[in-house]
Amino acid sequence: MMKIEQTFKKLLLASLIASLAACGGDDGTDGATGPQGEQGPQGETGAEGPAGEDATNSTISLQFAGRYETGAFDESASEIVVYDPATNQIFSINANSGMVDVLNIAAPSMPVLTMSLDIASDVAGAIDGLASADELGAANSVAVHDGVVAVAVEADTKQSNGYVAFYQNDGIFLAAVEVGALPDMLTFTPDGSMVLVANEGEPNGDYSVDPEGSVSVINVSGGAATVTQADVSTLDFTDFNAGGSRAGELGSDVRVSSKSASVAQDLEPEYITVSPDSASAWVALQENNAIAKLDLATMEVSAILGLGYKDYSILGNELDASNKDDSINIRNWPVRGLFMPDTIDSFEFAGVNYLITANEGDGREYLTDEDDATACTAAGGFDFDDGDCFHYLDEIRAKDIQDTGATIDLPSLGFYAESVEELTEDENLGRIKVVADMGVSDCTGNTLATTGQPGAGCVYKALYSYGARSFSIWNGETGELVYDSGSDFERITAQRLGGDFNATNDENGGDDRSDDKGPEPEAVEVAHIAGATYAFIGLERVGGIMVYNISNPEAAQFVQYINTRDFSVDIEALVDAGDFSAAGDLGPESVLFIAAEDSPSGEPLLVVGNEVSGTIAMFNVNVVDSAP
Repeated sequence: MMKIEQTFKKLLLASLIASLAACGGDDGTDGATGPQGEQGPQGETGAEGPAGEDATNSTISLQFAGRYETGAFDESASEIVVYDPATNQIFSINANSGMVDVLNIAAPSMPVLTMSLDIASDVAGAIDGLASADELGAANSVAVHDGVVAVAVEADTKQSNGYVAFYQNDGIFLAAVEVGALPDMLTFTPDGSMVLVANEGEPNGDYSVDPEGSVSVINVSGGAATVTQADVSTLDFTDFNAGGSRAGELGSDVRVSSKSASVAQDLEPEYITVSPDSASAWVALQENNAIAKLDLATMEVSAILGLGYKDYSILGNELDASNKDDSINIRNWPVRGLFMPDTIDSFEFAGVNYLITANEGDGREYLTDEDDATACTAAGGFDFDDGDCFHYLDEIRAKDIQDTGATIDLPSLGFYAESVEELTEDENLGRIKVVADMGVSDCTGNTLATTGQPGAGCVYKALYSYGARSFSIWNGETGELVYDSGSDFERITAQRLGGDFNATNDENGGDDRSDDKGPEPEAVEVAHIAGATYAFIGLERVGGIMVYNISNPEAAQFVQYINTRDFSVDIEALVDAGDFSAAGDLGPESVLFIAAEDSPSGEPLLVVGNEVSGTIAMFNVNVVDSAP
């Protein structure tokens, strides 16, 4: 090939010279063409290039390897899982015991419990002013970096400040510091210099105490053993309050409850992800349907990005909206879904930071326990239901809207039903739970702002549901949505599971969650494997893990769905009998990827914490090469 190219170039040059020589003078007459000159000697052959590689398509496949069982059913005995490669140990939040369970996975198919960390006792002994461990509640989150373990623990009264405890990976307690109210999640920055803590700041049952949501930043660059309260900084959202210096930056897509006393009190940090360079962080504000971006160099909130909504009337965004239609009925409806992500993760592509979100959805329901309706009213509640006294509830079934005196006036109604009454029948859109304080107007003078429920005069021009039944990819700098999995989760689970589609997570039986949040994506993990980038998404209700190749953020591709739950058994009977192992794994709460170089087996692993079954499931991640 090289010789042919050189010969062609010489002939082309000779032709060009001949053409120029043939040009006439200024009078434009043609001159005579001279004879063709002799061809010069052949040039030396160039060096041979490297051999090419045959093209291959590479993908992955999950294969169940084994599990650890706590023996506690529906007690949140296995929630968040993290891994320490130096010791082949998994650290798992066991909210049932209030401890952190430590498992050895030297043999990944047979995890072994080696010890449990008594967080409350250690923190109470280290913090002046704490009389006993009884003043502390459950551990909520755990993270590990370079042999140091950090654990977030809430106060017994959730509206009081919580704490972060530090341990060596051998279980030796190092230090503890105070953070904000209800520390719900924490993570190390990739460089290990900081621990970021999402302090949710959730209100109490009667909504009389509502602490501010915040993010605590703990400087651990000097070593976790020497951390003191002076190393703790707090990033809050007070500048976004009404009258604050940044109040005008808060877009209409950021959902703020009218009952809350301020924006800062209403914003509830849920989950944090950090950029690879440890310069930026993003915080999911789930109930607010937003994400806050943090600048870790300046220690400031850069922006609050409202996420908007998903339109279920668009092709590709179908859903099953009823648990009373006796069928799988995935279709378009005049409903909008708020993304409201729980777990978020991040990755970099072509120099841009992208966020990936598990769009679970979450309503606000604040209640107290009362003996009867009279006691409920005396306590300030607006509704009593079998011991539950409701002080605020922002969800309502579509069919119940008109019972309150409110009306539904959807511009697109005629495409779906002949009347509102037909649209809101149980087998149509009547059962779906919608956000009571969105898409509504003309509510002046009724109780929507104080109870969360509509009344006479309210007019619904749009219906918004909780969650998007999907995962999404966003530009982390602009908040732009670049990909959403649409109706994939419901379509794929319906195809694979048939009548068990949209089951709940504590009993078998299909279609149970269609009127709520469907499969309810809860957890997400990003991993780089064999030159590609993958997302693992855990479905909290129906169970199982969705796997997508997200190497191109704008064109993610479905790879696999695996579910290690047994839908054929009677879960309740198994639990009553005291052995529910046969049920499998129920309620994925967290997903953890272990790279091959860190894995005890030398092969990549996926670890899933399942809070309902109280199990930790282990999967081999097999790289599969196929012909192009």
